[in-house]
Amino acid sequence: MTTNSGRNLDFVSRFANWDNFLAVLTITVIVYALLGVPNFASVFNISQAVAGVSERALIVLPMVLLIIAREIDLSVGSILALTSVVFGLLIQQGAPLLLAIPVTLVAGGTCGAFNGILVTGLGLPSLVVTLGTMALFRGIAYILLGSGSINDFPDSFLDFGIDTVGTSPVPLTILPFLLLAPVFAIALQKMPLGRRIYAIGGSPDAARYSGIRLARSVFCLFVTSGVVCAAAGMVYAARLANARANNALGIELDVITIALLGGISVFGGRGRLTGVLWALLLVATIRNVLGLLQIGGDAQGTVIGLLLIVSLLASNAAERVLASIRTRYFKATTGE
Repeated sequence: MTTNSGRNLDFVSRFANWDNFLAVLTITVIVYALLGVPNFASVFNISQAVAGVSERALIVLPMVLLIIAREIDLSVGSILALTSVVFGLLIQQGAPLLLAIPVTLVAGGTCGAFNGILVTGLGLPSLVVTLGTMALFRGIAYILLGSGSINDFPDSFLDFGIDTVGTSPVPLTILPFLLLAPVFAIALQKMPLGRRIYAIGGSPDAARYSGIRLARSVFCLFVTSGVVCAAAGMVYAARLANARANNALGIELDVITIALLGGISVFGGRGRLTGVLWALLLVATIRNVLGLLQIGGDAQGTVIGLLLIVSLLASNAAERVLASIRTRYFKATTGE
């Protein structure tokens, strides 16, 4: 039989968590923007804000899995740029979309596989590997295209970048994320793959002794990251009608900030996509509000950098506070 103290403790445990705190913070920021920022609530602005976060939303999905597994990929922005250039060159040479799209996805997967081989095959730390390939992949993009850009794409592709779903303000560019997010959430929370990822991040040695193939699992995560970055590269090219080597500079900062702000532990083994979705909405809202207030990109980058630091400090502090609240509440209700 469940006691009142047990039910109360379960209530506290369920609602006193980082995800709910982040949800309240995000809603508060949105309410402030609705009431205090001119033009924030306009249909055009909402559509542009959602479209502007499309690439970050896609890339954060595999990034979450990598960080939970105690890995990281700093080359995501460079893979996005390189694959957008590959896609643009294919289109420029007359390749149809039905050929250019899968070839671009394969190119992204190849970049991810290269990262994965260096990390799992040679045992190098992913932080150092992807820091190096961040420069390497973007350098290859410059070799392929130089400092120029490709802006001539099929009308159907450009329509995808600017059209919305029916008469709603929802841009088509967010659809790949809306399709992939449930897949990643189910894989992480409900499938054996997710349990393996958590096990690897919680204790790699214990995971290895339990029969989990660490190298293969981590390699597949890097390949997945590369493929999703390639998809984001095509979304970026469609949205801006532009493929060039300096696309998406600094996007990795936003993606990592969103993941860590969403409660994904930098030490691996913990976190859920629920908090990440709230963090995505929060970062998108903050960037949009700063833009409406005529605050430039450099200042926005500073704010996002500060948010990354604060998220690390706040999530750790909140965890300790909430754990203390639960402990004290348990002692108070049980008399122990």
